Amino acid sequence: MSVPVTTSSSGPSTTVIKGELHCALTGKSIGPEHAYWAPPLITTRQLITTFVQTLFTNPGALGEVLLGELPNVPYDPAVRQELGNRRTAEQLKLLVFLLMIAAVLIVPMMLIVW
Repeated sequence: MSVPVTTSSSGPSTTVIKGELHCALTGKSIGPEHAYWAPPLITTRQLITTFVQTLFTNPGALGEVLLGELPNVPYDPAVRQELGNRRTAEQLKLLVFLLMIAAVLIVPMMLIVW
């Protein structure tokens, strides 16, 4: 099985995968020919933790951490719908978190101005 991999310096390349793979979501063994390849699932907690740790330890790397492309990981095609639902839930959690931060910052300013 060959998997297209994108690298930042040389463009797309092909990596040959031999042997058995494990689904990144369930851990179930899957064959390379049946694997569904997609970016890894990143939870809101992982994203916020990584952001804060990088901000305090190496602020210059924030651009690479937040905008860098992650390598695709194998998923079982049977969990594709569950993966989509989990990604949607994590996006909603992040949106609510960001709106709460915005409200905490904006409401006091609005009260001071009025």
